[in-house]
Amino acid sequence: MSDPQNKALNAILVEETGLKPSQVSQTVALLEEGATVPFIARYRKEATGELDEVQIRLLQERLDYHRELNERREAILKSIEEQGKLTDELRTKIVTTRQKTELEDLYLPYKPKRRTKASIARDRGLEPLAEMLLGDGTTPALELAAGFVDDELEVPDADAALVGAGHILAEQLADDAQARATVRGLVWKQGRFCSQPARGKEGTVSKFELYYDFSEPVREIPSHRMLAMRRGEAEEVLSIRVEAPDEEILSRLKAQFVPAGSAYVAELGTVVEDAYSRLISSSIVGEVRLDAKLKAEEEAIRVFAENLRHLLLAAPAGSRRVLGVDPGLRTGSKLAVVDATGTFQEHVTIYPHTGGGARIDEARRELLRLVQNHNIEMVAIGNGTAGREMEQFVRQTFKEAGLKLQVVMVSEAGASVYSASEIAREEFPELDLTVRGAISIARRLQDPLAELVKVDPKSIGVGQYQHDVDQRNLKQALDTVVESCVNYVGVDLNTASWALLSFVSGISTTLAKAIVAHRDAEGAFARRDQLLKVARFGPKAYEQAAGFLRIRNGEQPLDNTAVHPERYGLVEQMAADAGLAIPALISEPAKLDAIKLEKYVGEDIGLPTLRDILAELKKPGRDPRATFVSAGFREDVTEVKDLKEGMTLNGVVTNVAAFGAFVDIGVHQDGLVHISQLADRFVKDPNEVVKVGQQVQVKVVSVDIERKRIGLSMRKGAEVEKGQGERTAKPDKKPQAKQPRKKETSKEQNPSMGSMADAFAKSGFRVKGK
Repeated sequence: MSDPQNKALNAILVEETGLKPSQVSQTVALLEEGATVPFIARYRKEATGELDEVQIRLLQERLDYHRELNERREAILKSIEEQGKLTDELRTKIVTTRQKTELEDLYLPYKPKRRTKASIARDRGLEPLAEMLLGDGTTPALELAAGFVDDELEVPDADAALVGAGHILAEQLADDAQARATVRGLVWKQGRFCSQPARGKEGTVSKFELYYDFSEPVREIPSHRMLAMRRGEAEEVLSIRVEAPDEEILSRLKAQFVPAGSAYVAELGTVVEDAYSRLISSSIVGEVRLDAKLKAEEEAIRVFAENLRHLLLAAPAGSRRVLGVDPGLRTGSKLAVVDATGTFQEHVTIYPHTGGGARIDEARRELLRLVQNHNIEMVAIGNGTAGREMEQFVRQTFKEAGLKLQVVMVSEAGASVYSASEIAREEFPELDLTVRGAISIARRLQDPLAELVKVDPKSIGVGQYQHDVDQRNLKQALDTVVESCVNYVGVDLNTASWALLSFVSGISTTLAKAIVAHRDAEGAFARRDQLLKVARFGPKAYEQAAGFLRIRNGEQPLDNTAVHPERYGLVEQMAADAGLAIPALISEPAKLDAIKLEKYVGEDIGLPTLRDILAELKKPGRDPRATFVSAGFREDVTEVKDLKEGMTLNGVVTNVAAFGAFVDIGVHQDGLVHISQLADRFVKDPNEVVKVGQQVQVKVVSVDIERKRIGLSMRKGAEVEKGQGERTAKPDKKPQAKQPRKKETSKEQNPSMGSMADAFAKSGFRVKGK
């Protein structure tokens, strides 16, 4: 793009985002130079005016949108110009539009078309007749049409000529940008999504029964209901249609298209009805359905991403020796030991739930042997099949042996996916899949982020309808969240897997594997700048990545902080001014408090970055995640049948959706806290109250053992409504019953049918209202 075009684009971005011109121009320049969002947000605060990641990503999103728009705009201008039809007025409209939909509407009349009824009519010489009908003449329509009868052109009579002219005018109206905008706006404002059972599914029992007689305004339908209806349609259980305000639409179109005082009101009215019913309606309804789908997907992806962020940033137990347990019944439970760095030590299989007393005694001996031989500090038990039974067995064994160890239930969602993955095979080529799963469970307790990045986020189970949304958009959004979380926390350069390193700013999968290979061959990194010795790791990658990588107990104390190497000289100056070496400066907070930051402000560094540096020096190597606290389930409640209404239980939020939150209460089936039961106040968004991984206290309000549905409440005050909290996504308000479809035209807008209407009818074309 030329400099004037870049300035024009930046002006648009300023208007859309509300940011300052300098923030937009400098941030866009950094993005174009290849800087990553985490790097810009952390280390270029002076340039961006302290924009955070969310603001920068929004700017990047709008930048990409307008660049795609401009590319399409250029292609359209070239196409119309080559046709010799590009007027100054049309060029202005195309150049000034900022909406892709409007741009395509403007191009529609000039877009190459397949052979249509209108093009056939033009070939038969009927375009002049169409123009006459839009004129101010008074000659009767049939008399005008008689002059266009031509057997050689297959126009046998005046009626056929009027029908052909009508097809030409109908296509002109259908291609008119203003007409399409009118219809689109009315369908969005007044249209309704309606659903009913698909043919042959009437009266059948299904999870979509809520939508068997359903109607909701297009502009109000929430994401989860839109996606549920679409899934029902995909499974051929539901039939969905959009009910449009046809009478209002036809009235508006006639007012726009039919000239005031025209002698051909009846004929042109018929054209409008034909254009709407045959050409415009299905096109706009298709657009509205697609737009509603995209908006629903966008919201579902946003919720998924938010849940994933909270899961990834869950508090780590830290460097503890952990025994990981992947529970099982028939095939036994796999126990795996990892040391404080996550390195695998030993594994065994025990059978505490099958085989009688001898096997149970053997299982106890093996469990205690591992705990004692490896000086185990914590036990992590997967929360899947036999998880609660294994927890009881472990706790009872420890109690009888006089051991006081922390036993923690850990989500094993996605553990089986990891076990069969490329990275798991690389890490443990000789081990069975289930043993790899036990190792992963142990490591998840130590550091959820470092372990979960090895699993496809879609397998972690914190989304709704993730298989129904655009997979490319979903992957992009989830990868963005993982990248953001990894760089927010920082990565230990000497222990991180290539999977974790690949999400560090500036590091690709290829570079990540090269780092691990170099580490394996040459030993641990002693300094950050040794990264430049890694194959294909250049200065740009180093600039983008270095600040997010940590080296504990290395040669340079600052390498264990988020201080970027480009600022080491500044810190050295601070230390020299204080009469101290850097290690001494870091170890004396009082000296740090005495530093006058204003003294170090320069052309390329301001107070925002200086404050960040000081914060890092005060707490080098700090982990920004919360302190680990384990949740405990009631020991007398392990299955759904143990639940009683009114029970108060501890639980952990496993998923947050638009309609509420799912909570693990230790019975192998999550309960639902409906949005109306999250608090003693109105809650618009469940994320205001809960997040994935949060420990909560809930009350049981309903139990359906047969369908395994558990309704829960977090309300403290008023009596909760029994039955709330079922797993079905209930409407926020009662859906309106389907209403009779309105007639397409009113009497006032449908004067006695003229010759064109009769001609259409004779030709077999159905005219609404006739």
